[in-house]
This record gives sequence, C-alpha cells and structure tokens, in this order.
Amino acid sequence: MEAVEAAPEESGALVLVVDDEAVIREGVRRALEKAGIAVETCASGFLALELMQKRSFDLVLSDLKMPGMSGLELLTAIKGLQPDVPVIIITGYSTVDTAVEAMRNGAFDYIPKPFEPAQILEKSRSALAQRSMRLEKATAALPEVREHGLERLIGESPEMQKVYKRILQVAPTDSTVLITGESGTGKELVARAIHGNSGRRKRPFVAVDCTSLAENLLESELFGHVKGSFTGAIQTKTGLFKVADGGTLFLDEIANISLTTQAKLLRVLQQREVTPIGGTAPQPIDIRLVAATNRNLRTMVSEGTFREDLFFRLNIIPIDLPPLRQRKGDKPILIRHFLKHFSEEMGKELRGIAPDALSLLDNYPFPGNVRELQSTIERAVVLCAGDLVESHDLELQTAEGRENQDLSMHVPLSVEELKETKRLIRESAVEPIEKAFALQALERNNWNVTRAAEETGMQRPNFQALVKKLGISIKGQRCS
Repeated sequence: MEAVEAAPEESGALVLVVDDEAVIREGVRRALEKAGIAVETCASGFLALELMQKRSFDLVLSDLKMPGMSGLELLTAIKGLQPDVPVIIITGYSTVDTAVEAMRNGAFDYIPKPFEPAQILEKSRSALAQRSMRLEKATAALPEVREHGLERLIGESPEMQKVYKRILQVAPTDSTVLITGESGTGKELVARAIHGNSGRRKRPFVAVDCTSLAENLLESELFGHVKGSFTGAIQTKTGLFKVADGGTLFLDEIANISLTTQAKLLRVLQQREVTPIGGTAPQPIDIRLVAATNRNLRTMVSEGTFREDLFFRLNIIPIDLPPLRQRKGDKPILIRHFLKHFSEEMGKELRGIAPDALSLLDNYPFPGNVRELQSTIERAVVLCAGDLVESHDLELQTAEGRENQDLSMHVPLSVEELKETKRLIRESAVEPIEKAFALQALERNNWNVTRAAEETGMQRPNFQALVKKLGISIKGQRCS
C-alpha cells in the first residue's frame, strides 16, 4: 500500500476497527488508510481483546451493537487493559442516552450511522492528536527531576512508573543500590538518574564495566596501585574508588568479578577505605555504590560463585528493570522518541513510519530490549532514502526468518544463563497456545469462568490462575 502524507501525530499510528459487519469494517479501513493511517480490523469484541493482549493500539473504533459483547462492554474491558487508548463508538442507535452512557464510560466520542468517510477521519484525527500530546508529555521527565537526567528514561507503563518512583525514593539517600534486568534494559541510565537526583550530583559519576578487564587489571583500576608494585606499574595510579570520592561509583556486570576480588570489594565497603595494590596505608573513601547485573545473584550464591555476604551488602535497595516485552504501551513512545532524536541528529526531515514497517516493529520481539530498538531506529533513519521509514529500512527478520536464525550469537555463557534461556524459550513457545486455549474457552462460555473451567476439565482456581498469569482482562465481562 502506498502511504500518503499524514499529520505528525498520525505517522506511525495504529488503529483497531471492531465491527461484526464486514462492509463497515472495510469502509472505515479505507477512510483511514487513504490518510496514511495503519489499520487492523476484527469482527468481535472478544477478538479485539485478544489482539490487544498482543499489540499496542493508538485508537479503537467499535460498533455499539455486536453479538456476544457489546461496544460498551468492550469499552469497559479496554479501559482495564489499555486505559490510555481512546475509544470511539460507532452506533446506528444514536440516541442521547447511548452517547451519554458511552462518554460516561470513558469513550472519546461517538459516530452515528450512516456516516461519511470524512466524519470517521475527522474524529479519528482528533483522538490521535490528543493521544499524541499525551505521548509527547510522557517522553519528558517529571518536572522535579527534569534537569538531572531522569528524562532519558522513556515510558509511561505501570512497570516504568514503579521504577521512576523507586529512583526518586532512593536517590536522596546514600544506600547501596543493586539494579537487575536483562541486557539492554537501561541499567546505567537508572544509575545515572539516581546520581543525578542525589546530593552527590555535582560530584563525579564513575562507571566501571567489570567484564572489560582481567582480574588483576580490574583490581588495579578499582583500588589503584603504587609505583613498582607489579610488572608494568611504572607510576602510581589512583583507583576509581578515590576518583569517585564524594560521588557515585557504578559497577556494571558485577556478577562477573572473581571471588578474590569480591572479598576485597566487601572489605572496602565494610571499612569505607581502600588500600592501593602494593601500598600499606589505607585511604578513606566517601562514595555511593550502585551495582548492576543481568544475572541472578541469589542463584550464584547457592552455586558458590558469588559471596553471600557481598550479595546482602549490595542488595540493600533492589531495582528490577522490566524487559521491553513486559512494558505494554511503551514501544510506540520509544519509537517516536528515537525517530525524532535520530532524525534531528542526522538533519533529516522524516514524516514518520510506513504502516507495514510499524507492523513489523510491533511484532518483533526485540530480545535486546530498548538498546536493540534504539539501534534499529537509528539504522532505519540512516538507510531511509525518502521521507518515510519503510520496512526494508529496518532490516528486521520476519517471524519465519527468526525461526531459521542461527542461534550461535545467543549462546549462553554459563549454566545459569543456559537455564534462563531455556526457560524463556519454553515460555515464548507455550504462552500463545495457553492464551488461545483460555480465550476461546472464555468466549465459548460467554466469559463465565466457572463454566469455562468445567468445560476444559480444569479446577476453577487453576483456570483463574492461568488467566491471571496470561494477563487476560475479564473486567467488565460476563463472568462469575
């Protein structure tokens, strides 16, 4: 499909149209796609909810009268699932009471049948413009921390709101923080935000990658050394603990340091002083320590590869960063932010992202999390020859291509990583089947949990636990 020029807030927007009449669905689709707005359609409220469990939409247009689940019931369910998504109700029963009820339940607007394509486009543009303004605000920092770096953490999902709250709670203290999360989730950004919102923000922030140096070199970097203490020590070197004095020391990938270095690090944290290699006089230090890892330190403790006493010393304030796949609704915000950033950086005037490219981005799992998404958008901006990012600019694999991908680039480096990788693969393979099983059982039984459990042969508590695990919203449905 050839995309036509759209307003900035419409570029990259994805709209879901829900109507049991195919002619209505296609009429609305054509009206929006002619304006360059990407559209998906489905024939029932149940199917709409299933789609919204998998994808993020910027707007939903739903018929009022549909078999199985009405438009008002769907509206209620959407507000529980993706509360920030505007909903426009399409109705052939355009009474004042219907409109008032829809607006009272959170509808953005309503459109009476029969309608003109221009009406659909006008109201959809109004809803998308309003949502666009909210997204723009979400890419900015909270006002009280704007000048200290928290604005670099992009997202408005409940998961990220918890992270923001935690940062603001712990930043004013000197307590040690342990940041956990998969690679690419932004652990160093969180560490910098903690420093930037602390009383130490005018002092140094020193970041150390614990995987980049051999054991003896890492100790020399951290603790310093005196001239002649070992071969190659041609002059006295100040360690990073002293360089960070008065500020924050960030130890990234701390799980990779040896047991010997762990013991020395523990002593430094306990005594609040450091002795350079080859030296005899301890030097007092005043630092705030923030550590990060993408591995499970509790498991490493049980395996004997990480000191338990050091773990407890580090894990005073834990912050766990969610992977991108768990941050529902944040991907469009991040895409918009990175597209704007790299377009301005490279001096390109891009109108947005073509619908097929947006669909590819939405369906791609991004195992490398936000870092991989950022790299993908940067690459697309570089390769884009026109003023609209196309699917070939992304250079992302399709689902079929990913199935045939050589997995050697993802080979785990430890038994723990192997176990975690196997667990993630099993979950990703089984979850779609589980979700289809639960959704279809609920739909066949009019969203009555008891009857759905009985029909499938499951105990009701077990069926409820499955529904909860899959994140299926039954709020507003007919269930008991």
